Amino acid sequence: MGTVGTGFSMSLDGYIARPDGQVGPLFDWYTEGETPLAVTIGDQPMAVTQDAGEMLQQASQATGALVTGRKLFDQTQGWGGRHPLDVPIIVVTHSIPPEWEKPPYTFVTDGVPSAIAKAREIAGEKKVAVASASIVQQCLNAGLLDEIHIDLIPIVLGKGIALFDQLNAEYRLECVEVKPMRNVTHLTYRVVR
Repeated sequence: MGTVGTGFSMSLDGYIARPDGQVGPLFDWYTEGETPLAVTIGDQPMAVTQDAGEMLQQASQATGALVTGRKLFDQTQGWGGRHPLDVPIIVVTHSIPPEWEKPPYTFVTDGVPSAIAKAREIAGEKKVAVASASIVQQCLNAGLLDEIHIDLIPIVLGKGIALFDQLNAEYRLECVEVKPMRNVTHLTYRVVR
């Protein structure tokens, strides 16, 4: 079975979005390069540096399912039917919206552990990606998260949505990779158990 991990663009002061949920300059690195990608962010095509393109392609090919929360799902309007990773999406929710109850979506109403189990079943040997801060925090608190990838952006937002503000313990991480690139440093950590 593959690992369960997460990846976010983050400001130096630990925010993954502005208070209103908009990512603003945190996603600029997705469009500042010369290497086009076959996916978009909203209606904006992605063009990253060659190194970033290779890294994103490898991550995409290694991922078999995505778990997200209902709030992020609603904010993105279900990514218009296709997440940039182009994998099945498992949505943790209290109620299933009937208009979205179709592939690539699976709605899970009995909690994060159940959603991770479903995603692992779907992903097989591939990785499970976890999106949305609250789901990441719940996974970390439940011992379900294996890896954290941060695309560290050289900006201080001052306030916003923090990735790690609702944890119930201290967690040790092991740095397994650091890749400095133009306007972003890619950091990958393994969660130490």
